Amino acid sequence: MPESAETTTGKPSVLFVCVHNAGRSQMAAGWLTHLAAGRVEVRSAGSAPADQVNPVAIEAMREVGIDIAAQPKVLTVDVVKASDVVITMGCGDACPIFPGKRYEDWKLDDPAGQDIEAVRKIRDDIRARIERLITQL
Repeated sequence: MPESAETTTGKPSVLFVCVHNAGRSQMAAGWLTHLAAGRVEVRSAGSAPADQVNPVAIEAMREVGIDIAAQPKVLTVDVVKASDVVITMGCGDACPIFPGKRYEDWKLDDPAGQDIEAVRKIRDDIRARIERLITQL
């Protein structure tokens, strides 16, 4: 990680990327926004964004008081450049690599097509990873 993981806002910025920006990356962004309480700039995007966020992921996050019913966003070079930490979740080589950024690839099950029980496990796994990430920023 670079000496300073801070953007011009003075806050570290984290970008979560998955293929559809409809499940894992949205849940991760929701957790980081909630748990960091304004101390981190949070972004999420997809290499091939879906039309909407997975309704089961929305429901699983709603159970813990977090609303992730935003519109999925397309991954751009600019959003990667503007981020200090880029966390990918199954998008492979679709994410551009720039020197000086910290990259992590989180191996997580895709919530697409899964029932609420399975998505709750993914949600809780993401929360634990977000809690560790916050201590490193």
